[in-house]
Amino acid sequence: MEEQPGLSDQYRKASPWPLFIAVGLAIAEVGVFLDVVAFAVGGLLLFVGSIAGILNEAGYLATPWPFVGGLGMLLAVIGIAIMLLYPGDGGAIDVGLRAVAIAIAGVLCMGGSILGRVLLRDRAAL
Repeated sequence: MEEQPGLSDQYRKASPWPLFIAVGLAIAEVGVFLDVVAFAVGGLLLFVGSIAGILNEAGYLATPWPFVGGLGMLLAVIGIAIMLLYPGDGGAIDVGLRAVAIAIAGVLCMGGSILGRVLLRDRAAL
């Protein structure tokens, strides 16, 4: 009999990313629901970064920066589309700062993607 049945040497560590994905999504939803822009933006940034991290760790991505930029673009387009569809006129559906928070998170993701690529390129040159 083995001392540790069912354990494999192939999987030596647990990934922290699933916890961060869940926490980021929960914080983003609380921020969007309660109209707290800082929580919404921070939660979306954590969510996007964690998805990129888990895909990079699994070997699906060579570098996470293009994926982060693509998700950021998607968030920015969704946020801008919501702002255009539901202008802040104080009607039944007032999504003003919620859509702005989504767009801000998208723009920050795109900026972080560009900054990450530049910093990574400078580090590779050393």
